[in-house]
Formats: sequence, C-alpha cells, structure tokens
Amino acid sequence: MRIGFVSPYAWDVPGGVQAHIKDLALHYRSKGHEVSVIAPAVDESSISEDFVIPAGRPVAIPYNGAVARVLFGPVAASRVRQWISRGEFDVLHLHEPAIPSLSLLACSIAHGPMVGTFHAAAPRQKVAFAIAPLLEPIIEKLRARIAVSEFARETLRIHLETDAIVIPNGIDVLSFIDTSREKKSEAQLTVGFIGRFGEPRKGLNILLSAIPDVVAAVPNVRFLIAGPGEPLEAMQSVDPRFRSSVQFLGRIADDEKAEFFQSLDIYVAPNTGGESFGIILTEAMAARSAIIKVSVESESRGLGKLFARGSDE
Repeated sequence: MRIGFVSPYAWDVPGGVQAHIKDLALHYRSKGHEVSVIAPAVDESSISEDFVIPAGRPVAIPYNGAVARVLFGPVAASRVRQWISRGEFDVLHLHEPAIPSLSLLACSIAHGPMVGTFHAAAPRQKVAFAIAPLLEPIIEKLRARIAVSEFARETLRIHLETDAIVIPNGIDVLSFIDTSREKKSEAQLTVGFIGRFGEPRKGLNILLSAIPDVVAAVPNVRFLIAGPGEPLEAMQSVDPRFRSSVQFLGRIADDEKAEFFQSLDIYVAPNTGGESFGIILTEAMAARSAIIKVSVESESRGLGKLFARGSDE
C-alpha cells in the first residue's frame, strides 16, 4: 500500500505525536509498504528520514497548556495538495485533523480513504465550540476516527459531537528492552525526567522542589533531567546545597531514550494536565523503570497509586 501520514506538529521538535507517527511509519515500511510523511519543520536540514517531506516553517501558538508549532494557510495548503497529488496514496492517516494544521488542510483537500487520530485531551473550550460547525463537515470525511485514550475520545465527543474508537499509542517494545544497560552504582538511586523545561504542565518545577526532601531521605540519589530548555535557568530553583545531585542532559535523541530509561531506577512524571496518553510512560514501562506520577485523569486508568496533582511529596 501507499500510505501518507500528516503530522500537525514540527517534525524536528520533540513530541509524543511526532514520535508516534515515526514509529508507525517505520513499522509499515518494515512490512513492505510505501510510506510518506508530510510535516512542518523548524530546520529542514535537521530531518534525516528520507520518507519525510518538510512543508515549511511552523508558527508557535499556545495550545492546551503547551506551545504547538503548526503550519496553516494558503502556501501550506498548496504544498499539501501537491504532496497528495504526487503520492497517489491508498490511504491517508491524519493526526489531529481538528486543529488548524496540515492535517486539517489535508482532510479538507483530499478525497478517498482517510483515517484520523485524535490525541488532544482538553476541557470544554469556548473557541472549539465556536468553530465546531466549520470543522464537523470536514471531520465527517474521515472513514475512521481513532482516539488514543478515553479522555481524548471524550474531548472529541464534547466538542465535535462525533465518536471514535480507542486505540492507545503503540511503541516498539523490543527497542527499549534489547539495549545495553548502563551499569548502575549499587549505592545510588537514579531518578529521571524527560520533558520541555519551559512548559509548566510538564511539572519539572514540582520535581525540582521535591529534591531537598528526597536527598534527606536518600542522600546518594541522583537526578537525570532530559529535554529541551534552559538548564541554568531551571537550576536556579534548586537549593545550591543539592545541585551536585542534579544533572541536565539536554535534548536526547530518540535512539538514546532506551539507554536513558535503562539507566534509571525511577522515572518521575509530575505532569499537571493536558496529557491525553503519555507515550513517555509507556516507553519507561517498556524499559522496566518504576514510575512515580501525579493523578491526571487521562492517564490514571490502569495505573497504581498516584500522587495528587501539584504535590511535591
């Protein structure tokens, strides 16, 4: 089959949606299918995959407690139309087709079999209700609708009065198990975090505020903090007495995440909201890391004991 994927978000910016699309694309390619992905890109030269077509530089907009880098408008529409025409796809798989993005453009332009995956989990939003009458006829073109969680499904039902089947994001489990383990010091507890420092909903500030209490209980603990952001700025919130226990790794590549998780004893997910599925949790569990996380409605089902949102305990 000839399969076309549309990413709403910048391909070269870390994110769960992009990671999910990449995993799907690689899986289908391994099965002999022809795959093409169109996506925005902040820096086109940073894209290494030959099956990814950069559609242009995105614009950063606040969305669901984060900053989404999306691309929209007549120029983007022209590029999507050309990509669809040249691709002659048997099926298009559009991610987040209900937000102003390449996916919405593709859904509006294309004819033929289309599947839409909805990732967002959000409370009732006035803007969404206002534009729903414009979106509904476009979304109804989808032959199938997928929600990555029950919360994402509920978001879709509330705002667009349509339904979807729930299919959680999948990952390549073996890539997180079959990896060389970093030898851990038996005397050391290693705690890890991955997330964008500049997004409060990722909860890094909650983890950093808990460091004095953790060190008091486990003096030889170390914290490995990964993700894009300003480490010096983040470190300012850590008491100088405990900064030697914290190591900022910067952004880590996809092929480095398995090694990162394997080096941990505990992965901490202090997210405060806006998470529909939390693919990073699935990756951490695949690597057999213990997980501590706060109680976020969309991620709470099937998990063990959870901590209250905002708690640094």
